[in-house]
Amino acid sequence: MWICRGDEPLGDRAGGVVLVPTMGALHEGHLALVRLGVAHAERSGLRGCVVSVFVNPTQFDDPADYERYARVLDEDAALCEANGAAGVYAPSVEAVYPPDRPVPVPALPDQAVGKGLEDAHRPGHFEGVCQVVRRLFDLVRPAAAVFGEKDWQQLQVVRAMTARDGLGVEILNGPTVREPDGLAMSSRNRFLEGAQRDQALALRRALDAACGESSPARAEAAMRRVFREHGIDEPDYAAVCDAESLGPVVPGRPARAITAARVGTVRLLDNAPWP
Repeated sequence: MWICRGDEPLGDRAGGVVLVPTMGALHEGHLALVRLGVAHAERSGLRGCVVSVFVNPTQFDDPADYERYARVLDEDAALCEANGAAGVYAPSVEAVYPPDRPVPVPALPDQAVGKGLEDAHRPGHFEGVCQVVRRLFDLVRPAAAVFGEKDWQQLQVVRAMTARDGLGVEILNGPTVREPDGLAMSSRNRFLEGAQRDQALALRRALDAACGESSPARAEAAMRRVFREHGIDEPDYAAVCDAESLGPVVPGRPARAITAARVGTVRLLDNAPWP
């Protein structure tokens, strides 16, 4: 397995691959995406799966959050190799955003605006996501890219942008991987302390409660009730929406229950099919 880091150009290692974009600090959830990418590359006759490791400064609304994000490239690379990746691309900030050549921010698709989800609680986040994804596509030139379902709004934003702009990249989605107690795997879970771990299970339990209700309004009320029972007075959001557009539920179309909440200083998010 090769590693391309810093300002080193990818050269002929780019093109005809499956890309798994990450910010590093890999856990089993990421590795499941890597294995999905490896399998897709083998089935499709592509050149392999490339994992990008890049902590993107433009998608953090809190500079402190950016600074404390774990950077453990050697550990990440070993995990990627053990799970079949062909290469790891770990560019510097200057390689992704050259100081002498501004990287444009793509127009946001409808899924990133006015939905009351991550767009409302993380100003500028999706501008950063769209910018870095488009830039990584330019650098790596993948035939396909894998994104996790845990970040459901991000998945739909990237899929919509890719289709709208005719980028020719197939967007694959990997199911959310969970801890044995049901908590969605996240790099942030390591910051949960003591009783906060049980409190964090409110997200999964709220989604389960939503799936027992027959209308979006009742489902959203059930989710908020579960949060209160776990000592979380108000989640950032607890919504049921159309799975693709993220707008109001349309009868006969797939829908999704989506939520995010803070447990202490740790912000978590989760989602599930509804009902």
